Amino acid sequence: MPYIDEALLDDPEELQRKDSRDTLRALASAGAQVREAMTLAEEAGIDRLASTDRPRSVLVAAIGGSSIVADVLELLAEPGSPVPVQARRNLPLPGWVGPMDLVVAVSLSGRAPGPLAVAAEAARRGAMLLTVGADDSPLAQVCRSARGVHVGVGAGGRTSSRTALWTLLAPVLLGADRLGLLDAPVDVLHAVAERLDLRAEQFRPSSDAFVNPAKILAVQLAETVPVVLGDGPLGGVAAARAASMLARTARIPATFGELPDAASGIVACFDGPYTAIGGRRAGTYDDARIRLGDIDTSGWEPHHFAEPEGELMERPRGPESGPGRGDDIFADPYLDGPAPPRLGLLMLRDAAVSPATPESVQAEALTDAVLTTAREAGARVMEVQAEEGAPIVRLADHVAALDFAATYLAIGLGLDPSVSPHVADLRDRTR
Repeated sequence: MPYIDEALLDDPEELQRKDSRDTLRALASAGAQVREAMTLAEEAGIDRLASTDRPRSVLVAAIGGSSIVADVLELLAEPGSPVPVQARRNLPLPGWVGPMDLVVAVSLSGRAPGPLAVAAEAARRGAMLLTVGADDSPLAQVCRSARGVHVGVGAGGRTSSRTALWTLLAPVLLGADRLGLLDAPVDVLHAVAERLDLRAEQFRPSSDAFVNPAKILAVQLAETVPVVLGDGPLGGVAAARAASMLARTARIPATFGELPDAASGIVACFDGPYTAIGGRRAGTYDDARIRLGDIDTSGWEPHHFAEPEGELMERPRGPESGPGRGDDIFADPYLDGPAPPRLGLLMLRDAAVSPATPESVQAEALTDAVLTTAREAGARVMEVQAEEGAPIVRLADHVAALDFAATYLAIGLGLDPSVSPHVADLRDRTR
C-alpha cells in the first residue's frame, strides 16, 4: 500500500521543493485563467462567430490534458443544442465535414499532432475554424490562413495542459455561447472564476491538512484502489478528469464511470479481492464525505485530527465493524503477507435539484443504493459534493477539488506532480 507523508503536506518548503514547476500555483490561478482567457477571446474577435450562420455541426479536436474541453462542450451542449457536437482526437476527419461545419481545435502548445492535423484538414475543406493555443504556433498559422478565429494563451496557461484547463476551455465556451449552442455568457464565466477563486483559497497549501478538504481527500485516496464515479453526466465528465489527473499527476491508476450506466460494473467490483466480502479479511473501513461549502468531519480518523479542545474524535465504524468483525489481531504481515489495498469509491455528487423531479429522486435513490452497497461490502467511501450554480460552475467545484487532491497526493508520495521520468522516456523513444 502506498505510504503518504502527511507531515510533508503541511511543510510549505517541502511542498515547493517537490513541486518543481509550481503545479499548485498554476491550479490556484484557475480563476485568473478564466478572466484572462475571456479578455484574449474578445481581443481575438470571438464575437465574429455571432455574425456567422449557425454551423450544421461542431467537431472538437483535443487530446491529452486538453481532452476535457471536448467532453465539457458535449456535456453542456447536449440538452438543448440545435446542432450536434462531437469529439475527435485525430484524423481521419469525417467525410461529412465541410464549409457548413465548425471545427474547434485546442492545443496549449499549438503543436499537438492530432488537433493540428484535424485543423489543417478542416481548413483544406473550407470548414469554419476556432482554435485555442500558443500565438506563435502552427495551429495559429493554420487558423489565420483559413480566416478563422484563433485565441492565444496568456501567461497563466503556459505550465501544462493539465493545469491550463480554464485557459483552453473559457474561449471555447464563449464561442459556443455566441453561436447559440449553449448558455455560457460572460456573467456565468465570471461566476466560474469566482468559484475557482473560492476553492483555491480553501485548498491553499498553507491550509492545515486537518481542515483542507483536498489534503484530506489525498490522504484517503492514498490508502485505496480508487474508483471514481459521477452521479450523472456532469459528475461523469468530472470523474474522467479525476482519473486522468490521478494517473498523470499522482501516478495512481483509477477506474471511472457515470451513473446510471456504470452502476452494475462498479458494484461488481465490490465482490472482488479488494473488499472484505471478496476474500480479504474483514476490517473496519472509514467513511468520509467532503462538502465543498464546509467541512463535514464524518470519517476523520483520530490519529489525524483533533477537536479544538484537544480531544480526539471518535472513529466511525462501518458495517463490517463490531464484535468479532475487526482486523485479525493474529495476522502476521511477515508470514501472511501484507494486507491488499482496500477498494475506495469516490462519489462525485452534483448539487441537489430544486424542486425535485421524479428523475432526480430516482437518480438520488440509485446513488444512495450504490453507496450503501459499497459500505456493506467493506469498501471505503468518499464523497465530494458540488454547491449550487450553473452547470459549468458546479463542474468547476469538482474539477478544482480533484485537481488539488491529485497534486497533494503526488507530493505526499514523494513524487513531482509535473515531471514523470517514464513519460519523458516515452517521448524520447517515439521521436
